[in-house]
Amino acid sequence: MKLTLILSFLIAISLALSGCTTVINAKLETGPIQLSVDGLLTDQPGQQSIRLTQTAAYFDSSIPTPVTSATVTVSDNAGKKYSFSDPDKDGYYVWQPTNKDTLGHIGRTYQLTIAHQGSTYQASSKMNRVPPVDSLIFVKRKLSPFSKKDGYRAEFYAVDIPNEVDYYRIRFFRNGELQSKPNNIITSQDGAFRGASTVTDGLSFIVPIRRSINPDSLYTLNDVVNVEVQSLTYEAFNFWQQLRTQITNGGLFATPSANVPTNIINTNTNGPRATGFFITSAVRSRSAIVAIPNLRTRDD
Repeated sequence: MKLTLILSFLIAISLALSGCTTVINAKLETGPIQLSVDGLLTDQPGQQSIRLTQTAAYFDSSIPTPVTSATVTVSDNAGKKYSFSDPDKDGYYVWQPTNKDTLGHIGRTYQLTIAHQGSTYQASSKMNRVPPVDSLIFVKRKLSPFSKKDGYRAEFYAVDIPNEVDYYRIRFFRNGELQSKPNNIITSQDGAFRGASTVTDGLSFIVPIRRSINPDSLYTLNDVVNVEVQSLTYEAFNFWQQLRTQITNGGLFATPSANVPTNIINTNTNGPRATGFFITSAVRSRSAIVAIPNLRTRDD
Protein backbone atom coordinates (compact mmCIF):
# COMPACT_ATOMS: atom_id res chain seq x y z
CA MET A 1 0.00 0.00 0.00
CA LYS A 2 2.78 2.42 0.96
CA LEU A 3 4.69 1.61 -2.25
CA THR A 4 1.56 2.34 -4.30
CA LEU A 5 1.13 5.72 -2.59
CA ILE A 6 4.78 6.63 -3.18
CA LEU A 7 4.59 5.74 -6.87
CA SER A 8 1.37 7.71 -7.26
CA PHE A 9 3.00 10.71 -5.58
CA LEU A 10 6.05 10.58 -7.88
CA ILE A 11 3.89 10.29 -10.99
CA ALA A 12 1.83 13.28 -9.86
CA ILE A 13 4.98 15.38 -9.38
CA SER A 14 6.31 14.34 -12.80
CA LEU A 15 3.06 15.35 -14.50
CA ALA A 16 2.98 18.65 -12.66
CA LEU A 17 6.54 19.51 -13.68
CA SER A 18 5.96 18.56 -17.30
CA GLY A 19 2.86 20.71 -17.33
CA CYS A 20 4.96 23.74 -16.37
CA THR A 21 7.09 23.58 -19.52
CA THR A 22 6.56 26.63 -21.73
CA VAL A 23 8.07 27.07 -25.17
CA ILE A 24 9.20 30.64 -25.79
CA ASN A 25 9.85 31.71 -29.35
CA ALA A 26 12.17 34.68 -29.02
CA LYS A 27 12.01 37.24 -31.80
CA LEU A 28 15.35 38.97 -32.15
CA GLU A 29 15.76 42.19 -34.09
CA THR A 30 18.03 41.89 -37.12
CA GLY A 31 20.84 44.42 -37.06
CA PRO A 32 22.22 46.27 -40.09
CA ILE A 33 24.20 44.36 -42.69
CA GLN A 34 27.88 45.21 -42.31
CA LEU A 35 31.09 44.60 -44.19
CA SER A 36 33.07 41.72 -42.65
CA VAL A 37 36.83 41.49 -43.25
CA ASP A 38 38.97 38.36 -42.88
CA GLY A 39 42.49 39.47 -43.68
CA LEU A 40 45.73 37.65 -42.84
CA LEU A 41 48.87 38.63 -44.75
CA THR A 42 52.20 36.87 -44.17
CA ASP A 43 55.83 36.98 -45.21
CA GLN A 44 55.51 33.64 -46.99
CA PRO A 45 55.94 33.34 -50.78
CA GLY A 46 52.93 32.99 -53.01
CA GLN A 47 49.63 34.80 -53.34
CA GLN A 48 47.98 36.62 -50.45
CA SER A 49 44.23 36.94 -49.98
CA ILE A 50 41.67 38.99 -48.09
CA ARG A 51 38.08 37.79 -47.81
CA LEU A 52 35.15 40.20 -47.77
CA THR A 53 31.62 39.12 -46.87
CA GLN A 54 28.41 40.53 -45.43
CA THR A 55 27.30 39.94 -41.87
CA ALA A 56 24.13 37.90 -41.31
CA ALA A 57 21.55 37.37 -38.58
CA TYR A 58 22.75 35.70 -35.35
CA PHE A 59 21.02 32.37 -36.02
CA ASP A 60 21.70 32.34 -39.77
CA SER A 61 23.95 29.35 -40.47
CA SER A 62 24.12 29.78 -44.25
CA ILE A 63 27.32 30.61 -46.12
CA PRO A 64 28.07 34.36 -45.81
CA THR A 65 27.25 36.47 -48.85
CA PRO A 66 30.46 37.54 -50.61
CA VAL A 67 31.23 41.20 -51.26
CA THR A 68 32.35 41.38 -54.87
CA SER A 69 32.32 45.08 -55.77
CA ALA A 70 35.03 46.50 -53.50
CA THR A 71 38.39 48.07 -54.28
CA VAL A 72 41.11 46.61 -52.05
CA THR A 73 44.68 47.87 -51.70
CA VAL A 74 47.49 47.40 -49.17
CA SER A 75 50.41 49.80 -48.74
CA ASP A 76 53.46 49.66 -46.48
CA ASN A 77 55.70 52.22 -44.83
CA ALA A 78 58.45 51.47 -47.35
CA GLY A 79 56.40 53.11 -50.11
CA LYS A 80 55.09 49.96 -51.79
CA LYS A 81 51.47 49.49 -52.82
CA TYR A 82 49.75 46.18 -53.55
CA SER A 83 46.46 45.89 -55.45
CA PHE A 84 44.07 43.01 -54.72
CA SER A 85 41.45 41.75 -57.18
CA ASP A 86 38.52 39.34 -57.03
CA PRO A 87 38.82 37.38 -60.30
CA ASP A 88 36.34 34.66 -59.33
CA LYS A 89 33.75 37.08 -57.89
CA ASP A 90 33.60 35.05 -54.67
CA GLY A 91 34.72 37.68 -52.16
CA TYR A 92 38.33 36.47 -52.08
CA TYR A 93 40.55 39.38 -53.12
CA VAL A 94 44.03 38.16 -54.07
CA TRP A 95 47.44 39.63 -54.76
CA GLN A 96 49.67 37.66 -57.12
CA PRO A 97 53.45 38.00 -56.75
CA THR A 98 55.75 38.70 -59.64
CA ASN A 99 59.01 36.77 -59.82
CA LYS A 100 60.12 35.94 -56.25
CA ASP A 101 58.56 38.98 -54.61
CA THR A 102 56.87 38.59 -51.23
CA LEU A 103 54.38 41.03 -49.78
CA GLY A 104 55.24 40.68 -46.11
CA HIS A 105 58.48 41.85 -44.50
CA ILE A 106 59.26 41.78 -40.78
CA GLY A 107 59.35 45.26 -39.25
CA ARG A 108 57.12 46.95 -41.82
CA THR A 109 53.70 48.41 -41.08
CA TYR A 110 50.86 47.72 -43.51
CA GLN A 111 47.69 49.70 -44.15
CA LEU A 112 44.63 48.08 -45.66
CA THR A 113 42.18 50.28 -47.59
CA ILE A 114 38.78 49.06 -48.76
CA ALA A 115 36.40 51.18 -50.83
CA HIS A 116 32.86 49.77 -50.82
CA GLN A 117 29.43 51.30 -51.45
CA GLY A 118 30.61 54.87 -50.96
CA SER A 119 32.55 54.16 -47.77
CA THR A 120 36.28 53.84 -47.20
CA TYR A 121 37.53 51.47 -44.52
CA GLN A 122 41.08 51.30 -43.24
CA ALA A 123 43.15 49.16 -40.87
CA SER A 124 46.80 49.08 -39.90
CA SER A 125 49.05 46.25 -38.67
CA LYS A 126 52.78 45.80 -38.10
CA MET A 127 54.50 42.55 -39.06
CA ASN A 128 56.42 41.55 -35.95
CA ARG A 129 59.28 39.09 -35.52
CA VAL A 130 58.85 35.37 -34.89
CA PRO A 131 61.24 32.59 -33.79
CA PRO A 132 61.95 29.44 -35.81
CA VAL A 133 60.45 26.08 -34.89
CA ASP A 134 63.50 24.07 -33.91
CA SER A 135 62.04 20.56 -33.85
CA LEU A 136 58.87 18.46 -33.78
CA ILE A 137 58.74 15.09 -31.98
CA PHE A 138 56.19 12.41 -31.03
CA VAL A 139 55.69 10.25 -27.94
CA LYS A 140 53.44 7.18 -27.72
CA ARG A 141 50.60 7.70 -25.25
CA LYS A 142 47.17 6.27 -24.32
CA LEU A 143 44.13 8.42 -24.95
CA SER A 144 43.45 8.29 -21.21
CA PRO A 145 44.82 6.34 -18.22
CA PHE A 146 41.95 3.84 -18.56
CA SER A 147 41.88 3.62 -22.36
CA LYS A 148 43.05 0.61 -24.33
CA LYS A 149 43.54 2.79 -27.39
CA ASP A 150 46.76 4.68 -27.84
CA GLY A 151 48.24 7.22 -30.22
CA TYR A 152 51.12 9.66 -30.54
CA ARG A 153 51.40 13.02 -28.79
CA ALA A 154 53.17 15.78 -30.69
CA GLU A 155 55.43 18.39 -29.14
CA PHE A 156 57.27 21.22 -30.86
CA TYR A 157 60.25 23.22 -29.62
CA ALA A 158 60.84 26.93 -30.13
CA VAL A 159 62.66 29.63 -28.16
CA ASP A 160 61.14 33.05 -27.53
CA ILE A 161 63.10 36.02 -28.88
CA PRO A 162 64.47 37.98 -25.88
CA ASN A 163 64.25 41.59 -24.69
CA GLU A 164 60.74 42.41 -25.92
CA VAL A 165 57.22 41.22 -25.23
CA ASP A 166 56.23 39.05 -28.20
CA TYR A 167 52.80 37.69 -29.09
CA TYR A 168 52.18 34.54 -31.12
CA ARG A 169 49.47 32.34 -32.56
CA ILE A 170 50.14 28.61 -33.05
CA ARG A 171 48.37 26.66 -35.79
CA PHE A 172 48.72 22.99 -36.66
CA PHE A 173 47.76 20.74 -39.54
CA ARG A 174 47.10 17.01 -39.70
CA ASN A 175 47.75 15.51 -43.13
CA GLY A 176 47.36 18.94 -44.68
CA GLU A 177 44.11 19.79 -42.90
CA LEU A 178 44.06 22.75 -40.54
CA GLN A 179 42.79 21.75 -37.10
CA SER A 180 40.22 24.47 -36.59
CA LYS A 181 38.09 23.57 -33.59
CA PRO A 182 37.51 26.45 -31.15
CA ASN A 183 39.96 24.92 -28.68
CA ASN A 184 42.61 24.92 -31.42
CA ILE A 185 42.84 28.72 -31.26
CA ILE A 186 46.20 28.82 -29.47
CA THR A 187 47.84 32.10 -28.47
CA SER A 188 50.97 32.75 -26.48
CA GLN A 189 52.84 35.63 -24.90
CA ASP A 190 56.60 35.09 -24.91
CA GLY A 191 56.10 31.33 -25.34
CA ALA A 192 53.84 31.08 -22.29
CA PHE A 193 50.40 32.21 -21.14
CA ARG A 194 49.33 35.82 -20.89
CA GLY A 195 51.14 37.78 -18.21
CA ALA A 196 54.08 35.40 -17.80
CA SER A 197 56.61 37.28 -19.93
CA THR A 198 58.70 38.46 -16.96
CA VAL A 199 59.51 34.78 -16.33
CA THR A 200 59.69 33.31 -19.85
CA ASP A 201 61.19 36.09 -21.99
CA GLY A 202 63.96 34.59 -24.11
CA LEU A 203 63.32 31.02 -22.93
CA SER A 204 61.89 27.87 -24.52
CA PHE A 205 58.14 27.76 -24.99
CA ILE A 206 56.53 26.18 -21.93
CA VAL A 207 55.27 22.58 -22.00
CA PRO A 208 51.50 23.30 -22.27
CA ILE A 209 52.11 25.48 -25.32
CA ARG A 210 54.52 22.98 -26.90
CA ARG A 211 51.92 20.20 -26.49
CA SER A 212 48.90 22.25 -27.54
CA ILE A 213 49.15 20.98 -31.13
CA ASN A 214 47.36 17.67 -30.57
CA PRO A 215 43.90 16.61 -31.80
CA ASP A 216 41.53 14.92 -29.35
CA SER A 217 42.31 11.49 -30.83
CA LEU A 218 46.10 11.99 -30.88
CA TYR A 219 48.06 11.11 -34.02
CA THR A 220 48.60 7.75 -35.72
CA LEU A 221 51.65 6.32 -37.45
CA ASN A 222 52.48 7.97 -40.78
CA ASP A 223 50.42 11.09 -40.06
CA VAL A 224 52.05 14.22 -41.45
CA VAL A 225 52.01 17.02 -38.88
CA ASN A 226 52.81 20.66 -39.58
CA VAL A 227 53.08 23.35 -36.91
CA GLU A 228 53.18 27.09 -37.55
CA VAL A 229 54.17 29.91 -35.20
CA GLN A 230 52.77 33.27 -36.34
CA SER A 231 53.74 36.66 -34.96
CA LEU A 232 50.95 38.92 -33.72
CA THR A 233 50.53 42.50 -32.65
CA TYR A 234 49.10 43.09 -29.18
CA GLU A 235 45.75 44.02 -30.76
CA ALA A 236 45.62 40.83 -32.87
CA PHE A 237 46.55 38.78 -29.79
CA ASN A 238 43.56 40.26 -27.95
CA PHE A 239 41.32 39.60 -30.96
CA TRP A 240 42.15 35.88 -31.05
CA GLN A 241 41.77 35.52 -27.29
CA GLN A 242 38.37 37.22 -27.24
CA LEU A 243 37.22 35.29 -30.32
CA ARG A 244 38.02 31.99 -28.60
CA THR A 245 36.20 33.16 -25.47
CA GLN A 246 33.06 33.99 -27.46
CA ILE A 247 32.87 30.81 -29.56
CA THR A 248 33.49 28.57 -26.53
CA ASN A 249 31.07 30.54 -24.36
CA GLY A 250 28.42 28.03 -23.33
CA GLY A 251 27.17 25.77 -20.59
CA LEU A 252 25.90 26.55 -17.12
CA PHE A 253 28.31 29.42 -16.49
CA ALA A 254 28.09 31.10 -19.90
CA THR A 255 28.25 34.89 -19.96
CA PRO A 256 26.25 37.19 -22.27
CA SER A 257 27.65 37.29 -25.80
CA ALA A 258 29.72 40.33 -26.71
CA ASN A 259 31.10 41.77 -29.93
CA VAL A 260 34.68 40.80 -30.74
CA PRO A 261 36.88 43.89 -31.31
CA THR A 262 37.77 45.05 -34.80
CA ASN A 263 40.52 47.23 -36.26
CA ILE A 264 38.54 47.92 -39.47
CA ILE A 265 37.57 51.59 -39.21
CA ASN A 266 35.32 53.64 -41.50
CA THR A 267 37.10 56.91 -42.30
CA ASN A 268 33.68 58.58 -42.01
CA THR A 269 32.82 58.36 -38.31
CA ASN A 270 29.11 58.60 -39.17
CA GLY A 271 29.26 55.88 -41.83
CA PRO A 272 28.41 52.18 -41.51
CA ARG A 273 30.69 50.12 -39.32
CA ALA A 274 32.59 46.97 -40.25
CA THR A 275 33.56 43.78 -38.45
CA GLY A 276 36.52 41.42 -38.67
CA PHE A 277 40.24 41.99 -38.32
CA PHE A 278 43.29 42.76 -40.44
CA ILE A 279 46.40 40.84 -39.32
CA THR A 280 49.96 40.68 -40.61
CA SER A 281 52.11 37.78 -39.42
CA ALA A 282 55.59 36.50 -39.99
CA VAL A 283 55.37 32.69 -40.08
CA ARG A 284 57.84 29.98 -39.21
CA SER A 285 56.90 26.31 -39.52
CA ARG A 286 58.13 22.73 -39.35
CA SER A 287 56.68 19.46 -40.63
CA ALA A 288 57.34 15.90 -39.48
CA ILE A 289 55.96 12.42 -40.05
CA VAL A 290 54.85 10.23 -37.16
CA ALA A 291 57.55 7.65 -37.83
CA ILE A 292 60.39 5.92 -35.98
CA PRO A 293 63.06 8.63 -36.60
CA ASN A 294 60.83 11.21 -34.91
CA LEU A 295 59.61 9.10 -31.97
CA ARG A 296 60.93 9.69 -28.47
CA THR A 297 60.56 7.92 -25.13
CA ARG A 298 59.40 10.16 -22.29
CA ASP A 299 58.13 9.58 -18.74
CA ASP A 300 55.76 12.55 -18.66
